[in-house]
Amino acid sequence: MKKSKEAVADIGLIGLAVMGENLVLNMVDKGFTVAVYNRTTAKVDGFTHGRGWGKSIIGTHSLDELVTALARPRKVMVMVRAGEAVDALIDQLVPLLDEGDVIIDGGNSYFEHTARRVERAKREGLLYVGTGVSGGEEGALKGPSIMPGGSSAAWGIIKPIFESIAAKAQDGMPCCRWIGPGGAGHFVKMVHNGIEYGDMQLICETYHLMKEMLQFSADEMHEVFKRWNEGDLKSYLVEITRDILSVKDEDGEPLLHRILDVAGQKGTGKWAVNCALDLGTPLTLIGESVFARYLASAKDERMRASRILAGPPVRFDGKRDAFVGDLERALYASKVVSYAQGFALLMAASENYGWELKYDEIALIWRNGCIIRSVFLDGIAAAFQRDQTLSNLLLDPFFREKIAAAQSSWRRVLAVAVTNGIPAPALGNALSYYDGVRSARLPANLLQAQRDYFGAHTYERIDRPRGEFFHTDWTGTGGGSTSSCYSL
Repeated sequence: MKKSKEAVADIGLIGLAVMGENLVLNMVDKGFTVAVYNRTTAKVDGFTHGRGWGKSIIGTHSLDELVTALARPRKVMVMVRAGEAVDALIDQLVPLLDEGDVIIDGGNSYFEHTARRVERAKREGLLYVGTGVSGGEEGALKGPSIMPGGSSAAWGIIKPIFESIAAKAQDGMPCCRWIGPGGAGHFVKMVHNGIEYGDMQLICETYHLMKEMLQFSADEMHEVFKRWNEGDLKSYLVEITRDILSVKDEDGEPLLHRILDVAGQKGTGKWAVNCALDLGTPLTLIGESVFARYLASAKDERMRASRILAGPPVRFDGKRDAFVGDLERALYASKVVSYAQGFALLMAASENYGWELKYDEIALIWRNGCIIRSVFLDGIAAAFQRDQTLSNLLLDPFFREKIAAAQSSWRRVLAVAVTNGIPAPALGNALSYYDGVRSARLPANLLQAQRDYFGAHTYERIDRPRGEFFHTDWTGTGGGSTSSCYSL
C-alpha cells in the first residue's frame, strides 16, 4: 500500500464489497493506482492490509480524502447498492468535485435513474457514467464485460482504464464499448440480465427433462453438458452447469439434488419485462422465466398441490440418446429466441429514446467476461453487420437455417414434455413465439371484433387501407358512437 500523501491515484472507487474489491485488484494489476473508500472504514483497512497489501492502492477514511488523492480530471467509481444510496453518495460528492470530473455508477441501477443523474451532473458541470459490469466476482477480478453510457465526453477520460480491465475476446478486442447517452449503458446491462434469466431457465428445463423423464444420474447429465459445451451450445452457463453436476456432497451424493428448489432474483429481469410492456415489445420467454422463479418460490403451495392435483404418469419409451439430441437442438433454438427477444427490446428502446445503439458491437462485447457469453454471439454480431436494418434475429439467414434444422426436435421435446406433464414453460414459450412470428395471420381479428362488440373500440379491414377504422352495431341496438382509438 502506498501511504505517501503525495501519491496520486488514477481513479477512486467507493464500495468495497465483492465486486468493488475485485475491480480494484483488476485495475492495479493493469498498472493503475486506485484510491479506495468504504463507509465502514474498517473495511478499507482490512482490504489494504489484506488482499491489497503491497499494491498501488491508497486507502482513505473520508470522501474528502479520497477526492484529494485523485489526479484530474477526477474519476470516482461508485459500487454501492442501487437506489437511494447512489443519490445520497452523489449529494456528498458533488461539493467536493470540480468541473469536468467524472462520477461512474458501476452498480445495477435502473436506467431512468441513470438518465436523471446524467442531467443532474450536467447542471453541476460534472460528467456522469452509468455502466453495466457483468461477470460476477471472477469477471470483476480477471476481466468483465463493461457497458458504459451517459455523458459522452467522459468516454475519452475513462476509456484507457475500462478497456484495460475489460475481458478480451478471442480476437483480442476488449469487451467494452461506449453504448450511448443517458441511461443506455444500464439499459443494455438490464437486457443482458433478462437474456440471462431466459438462458438459465432454458438450461434448467433441459436438466429437469433429463432427470425426470430419462432418469439420468448427475454423472450422466454432467457428460451431456460437457459434450454440449464443445459444440454450438458452448457458453459460460452450460459450462458451469456441467461443473455443478459433478460436485458431490460429503457422503458422495450429488450436491445439486440437495439444494432446495426455491429461486431468488434481484429484480433486473422484472425491470426488463416491465420495460418491454412499456415499449410494446413481446419479451415473452424472458417474462416466462421471471414468472418461473416466482412459481418456484411458492414451495409450500406446490408441495400441497402435488398431493392433490392429478397428472399423467411419466413414461418414456423412446431412445434416450436420440431424445438428448432433440434436447440439444431444442435448447439451441430456444436460446436464439431469447437473444432475438432481447435485441428486439434494445431496438425498441433505441428508437424510443434516440440512442442509436450499435447491435453488432453489443453482441461483440458480450463474447467474453459476462454471464451470457456464448459461442454464437459472433453469429449475432455477423447478422447485424450483414443487415443493419434487421428487425428480428430470427429473420437472419444463418439463424433461420439453424432453427429450421432444429424445428422437428424442438416440437418433439415439447410434445413429450406435455404428454408426460413435465413443465417446460420457457422452451414452450420460445416455440410459441417462433410460431407467432412466422404466422401471417393471427386470431387478433376476433379479438378486435370482441373489443368492438363490447366497447365500440373499432377495427381495421383487410380490404381497406391501413389507418381506416370501422365500427359495427353487432346487436342492432347500439349507437353510432365509438371509443377513442389508441395503441401502446
